[in-house]
Amino acid sequence: MTRAWALLRQTALLGTGMAGAMALALAPAPALAQDIAPVGDPLDVALTTGPLLPDEVLRSSALTFPAILEAFEREAAARSDQLSADGAFDLMLKGEYYDRLTGFYSGGFGKVEARQPLRPYGAEVFGSYRVSDGIFPTYENINYTNALGEAKVGALFSLLRNRDIDARRFAIEDTRLAASQARLDVLLVQLNVQHEALRAYWRWVGAGEEIRVFEELLEIAEARQVGLTREVREGARARIALTENEQNLLRRRSLLEEAKRNFATAANSLGFYLRNSAGEMIVPTREMLPDLDKLRGVAPMEALVTEPLNEVIRSRPELETFRLAIERANNRVELRRNDLQPSLNASVELSRDFGALGPGGPGFDSTDAVVGLTFTVPLQRREARGRLQRAEAELRETELRQRRIADQITTEVGNILANLSAALKLADLADAEVKQANQMVQAERTRFRLGAGDFFLVNVREETAANAQISAIRADVAGRLAEASYNAATMNLPALGLE
Repeated sequence: MTRAWALLRQTALLGTGMAGAMALALAPAPALAQDIAPVGDPLDVALTTGPLLPDEVLRSSALTFPAILEAFEREAAARSDQLSADGAFDLMLKGEYYDRLTGFYSGGFGKVEARQPLRPYGAEVFGSYRVSDGIFPTYENINYTNALGEAKVGALFSLLRNRDIDARRFAIEDTRLAASQARLDVLLVQLNVQHEALRAYWRWVGAGEEIRVFEELLEIAEARQVGLTREVREGARARIALTENEQNLLRRRSLLEEAKRNFATAANSLGFYLRNSAGEMIVPTREMLPDLDKLRGVAPMEALVTEPLNEVIRSRPELETFRLAIERANNRVELRRNDLQPSLNASVELSRDFGALGPGGPGFDSTDAVVGLTFTVPLQRREARGRLQRAEAELRETELRQRRIADQITTEVGNILANLSAALKLADLADAEVKQANQMVQAERTRFRLGAGDFFLVNVREETAANAQISAIRADVAGRLAEASYNAATMNLPALGLE
């Protein structure tokens, strides 16, 4: 696109003679990128040397953008919750010591016990060892053991409530699902950040290209002003032509200043995603602009759309997150239904004393097997029913939200495809318009040199050509933005720098 403007500059003299040619020859050349000494980190080197390319922006945002790092920390916190929930089934060791320091009775004992919760049937197994010494009162004679102590093993089982699920097992499964959701949240944040970083980059590139167009348009008017000044001084042209060109100069300077303002805004927006290895923002300069003509063009529709739309939507992380949320809600419903059941617990114990008979006598010198049952039930269960109804309502709410988000994603992907198709067609039309506008400029300048044209029409043709150039730049940027949106919607991770 800049080559076309170079041709326009060569034919912009319009009778300005050697003075105009000298003005063009003396016009300042575009600034070149300055070599900056590498700062050590490969990421910093890539961001401070040569033209800034989209892959470098994507790498920078993927590695340093705070929102992505925050998402990783949230995932780490969720994994920590999962570890904490697993701790409900840790092996527990308990020690106990009991002794009388004064008084008529001298009985005391020491005890150590280990308990291991199990997941099936809400069971718990335990083993203990206890040894006593001295004399206990009658109401404490259960504390007697033989000389070498008593060993006991046993187990507890839940037969109704807490048999299939309880708060501990629910927490383990819930934190596992929450950790999976956190991982999906990382992916979703990465997709959004990389998408926005890529959009900010192409807007910055487009704004830089627009500055070049307006600078070249202004240079043409400035070169013409030199020639017109000479001709007016020599009496070869009326002063009104010089005044008209001065008016054009003011208008084109205003357009250039507006373009510079837009570029500064775009550079600041890109700097929000462009960061060095320390996470500090880097506001890109014009020297870092790449040559848009040398960058890869927008891929054609048939190369981008390779999967059916329903497959694309089904793989979206938002919907996978909802599937996990529904699974969590179902688990909560099951937990609340468990609360409605009566409690029926069974216990089994086997104990044996060893060594010489203790003060408790022969009654403690045996192997004892004991079973037990306990049964409890709340008669009204209003608390449990209320919690169950709330859990069921939350499940229905999540299912409805999932349907809404799925429809929303379907609509958004359809709109992205429509925008992408239109952007590609508009880009082709804009390029054709640029060619035609340039031809009109050349023809009008030829007519003007031959005395058949009008100075006003020449300016109009030049500005029309500039507008066509701007439209072509914006159409190209719109196509690249639509491509970035489609890659984000379809989770094209390599295209977003997330391989």
